[in-house]
Amino acid sequence: MSQTVTTLAQQTSPLARFNGASEAQATALLSPCVALAHWTAALVQGRPYASCDELLNKADALARGWSREDLDAALSAHPRIGEKARGESKEAALSRSEQAAVNAQDILLADALAAGNAAYETRFGRVFLIRASGRSGEEILSELSRRMENEAEQEAAEALDQLRQITLLRLEGVLHP
Repeated sequence: MSQTVTTLAQQTSPLARFNGASEAQATALLSPCVALAHWTAALVQGRPYASCDELLNKADALARGWSREDLDAALSAHPRIGEKARGESKEAALSRSEQAAVNAQDILLADALAAGNAAYETRFGRVFLIRASGRSGEEILSELSRRMENEAEQEAAEALDQLRQITLLRLEGVLHP
């Protein structure tokens, strides 16, 4: 009997497990996606979702309403680009895997990213945020240089969009492990 239950549990989709989870379990599942409790709570409260697309669309719509205050709050959990996230949290593990293309062994690239991060933080007062997944270290450095030319409001909008992209990418990973 227990083997049948185990087999059924393994066949249950991540969406079905999310829909059927307790509020605390569902919150814990989504929390590594972004450090914004109100976003997580809204998605948890919106259950059940008929499809992954419905959940992703709701997540995207909520993310498009984020403010600069949300950006600042979420960035408290993000490492500098090119630096490895510390800690054992799920979010730290996600950050490490997302930045895997940034080759820490390339000293010139690492130094350029560190200098760019410092300049960005001085100019904009927060860490540089970019969806690193799918980008090389050189592409990230190029984007950092380009975005240094932005005005403050334009850069805040770009950073919020990058935060949205990172969050949705992580949510897709939760739904399709």
